[in-house]
Amino acid sequence: MYSPQDSVWMAQALHLAERGLYTTSPNPRVGCVLVHDGVVVGEGWHQRAGEPHAEVLALRDAGDKARGATAYVTLEPCSHHGKTPPCADALIAAGVARVVTAVQDPNLQVAGQGIAKLRAAGIDVECGLMEAAARELNIGFFARMTRGTPWLRGKIAMSLDGRTALSNGKSIWITGEAARLDVQHWRARSCAVLTGIGTVLADDARLNVRDIETGRQPLRVVLDSKLRMPLTARVLPGKNVLIYTAARDQQKIAALENAGVTVSVLQDGNGQVDLHAMLHDLARRGCNEVLVEAGSILNGALLRARLVDELLLYVAPQLLGDMARGMAQLGELTSLDQRINLKWQDVRQVGNDLRITVKMENV
Repeated sequence: MYSPQDSVWMAQALHLAERGLYTTSPNPRVGCVLVHDGVVVGEGWHQRAGEPHAEVLALRDAGDKARGATAYVTLEPCSHHGKTPPCADALIAAGVARVVTAVQDPNLQVAGQGIAKLRAAGIDVECGLMEAAARELNIGFFARMTRGTPWLRGKIAMSLDGRTALSNGKSIWITGEAARLDVQHWRARSCAVLTGIGTVLADDARLNVRDIETGRQPLRVVLDSKLRMPLTARVLPGKNVLIYTAARDQQKIAALENAGVTVSVLQDGNGQVDLHAMLHDLARRGCNEVLVEAGSILNGALLRARLVDELLLYVAPQLLGDMARGMAQLGELTSLDQRINLKWQDVRQVGNDLRITVKMENV
């Protein structure tokens, strides 16, 4: 049974975990707080893959004071040797008396084994405190571990009447500066930013994180079925670019690869990029969260395929009229059974615009 104070310490551990929001990929964001006799004696948070985990840093911080303490950890301590030794072993060696973890690790290499190892060593273990918050913090990691695909989050800037650009394609800028800065934070936490070649050709988008501090740039991913990518495109410099195509133009592929771009041919039966295969491939590359910043064609294709998990809708107090371009080409629906149902998550004002967050009904 959890006490009110347990919730206080776990909330502190979650706040620590959030410090790794931009940096831990492909690992989960984890925080740990060590408490002895009602006093915090150590704390830590996982910062980067390959570096010490949260529990190890908290134990170093606590030193001998860890013996007999309670460890509050936002994710089940690992029990296997990866790039670092098992955290469960470190907690046992330090002599902690109790471990409270928010949620079981979905990684099959752990998945309850860390908890079992701690209990076998005589440590009191409880799991499930503030589980929803812990899952939300690592929503992409859970998606990749449990279903083999990243969490796909679509970002769309639009007018109040759901339009993203004039009929001639002009769209800069619909939303204000505050909303555009907010998008940079979502880019920074994402493992990859995904767009279509149409957006690259129209806007010459860079898809990188700007105007906020981050030590890691997301992978920039472009769907380019016919391999129309110009070698002068602004998205290409930096060599952190992946192009999915259905074309087998070896000369163009070689030119792009010589420029430092990775090209992957994933063709479906219609001469287009296989969207399902693309997402599984991104998961194999360690992508937890993918942010889609695309036009109505790719938005529509992903929504029709039921591959989108969440939408970030930035709504400007403007009306662009019924001749302007819509947010997604869904085609004609002939029955209400074909509609895409969503769940409200959050609505807040960002500058002069609204940010509406919705999730698909089935996630």
